[in-house]
Amino acid sequence: MTTNSNNKLKAIILAAGVGSRIRPLTDNCPKSLLKIGDHTILEMMISNVMKCGINEVVFILGYLEDNIKEFMNENFPDLNVHFVTNEFYTETNTGYSLMLAEEFVKESSFIKFDADVVFDVEILKNLIASEYENCLCVDKNINLDAEEIKIIVNKNNHVIKASKDVNPKDAIGESIGIEKISNDTAKVLFLELNEMMKDKKNHQEYYEAGYERLIDKNVVFNTLDITGLKWIEIDTLDDFATAESIF
Repeated sequence: MTTNSNNKLKAIILAAGVGSRIRPLTDNCPKSLLKIGDHTILEMMISNVMKCGINEVVFILGYLEDNIKEFMNENFPDLNVHFVTNEFYTETNTGYSLMLAEEFVKESSFIKFDADVVFDVEILKNLIASEYENCLCVDKNINLDAEEIKIIVNKNNHVIKASKDVNPKDAIGESIGIEKISNDTAKVLFLELNEMMKDKKNHQEYYEAGYERLIDKNVVFNTLDITGLKWIEIDTLDDFATAESIF
């Protein structure tokens, strides 16, 4: 895949969450529309997506969804955008949200983004160029604690665990919330998520739980080392301040 011919590669942006840990900034504004300097988080993300030749974006929305629709329609009128509402965004998590993208992704390869990640376009370029079909961006130079999605790999560099529950000592680094998923894997991933979400006790699962279930069925997920490139996930007011100093 080259950056000029990514018409078949779609972007999925998970933007349904409330962003409660960064209140009061999100009381009247979805987290992805917070400004870092002169630009919103979402504007920076979409600009990077377009620079890499991806021209179709699927949004999973919930909290203050109309703000995001309005922003996209005003600022990116020519982009092929689909909006899907997670009606249960207050009682579900990212696994449920990702499942809702199925109708628009069908059997396409896609890049999945958490909507609160600010990142250097080089990360996305490298991910698209990666030879690996299924690939998680991982930062190895980071202090790992309870909140991060931590990654364990085997000797072949294949992911064997991706969750918050991983012991930091066993992990190679943190998954930053940006992944490439092949069209073949997309088919089985959506089947897996649909199966998981039939049981209400899985509604609070992260999408990584779906990846782990596929790993248990011998689907291979690799990692892309993005250590040294700029990125930050914005969960807290401290993260927001850090983002302003980095970007």
